[in-house]
Amino acid sequence: MLIISLITLAIASVSAFLSFNLKEDVVKAALGCVAVLSSLLTLLFAPWALKLSIVAIPLLLLDRLNNETTEESTN
Repeated sequence: MLIISLITLAIASVSAFLSFNLKEDVVKAALGCVAVLSSLLTLLFAPWALKLSIVAIPLLLLDRLNNETTEESTN
């Protein structure tokens, strides 16, 4: 089940990347829908460890970015 979830997560990531970089509106909309659908399927069928990492990694990155900007403003 983890492999299937990782495959759908990869599909969502690639389609989101392509939807940001393409110029045609119809293709951008279609890839955006595929990205959202694949992300929802990943979150629905993924094991808890993958769900936790999907949520925790962006939170940790935001915390690290906030700490760096705080240190830069105090210097």
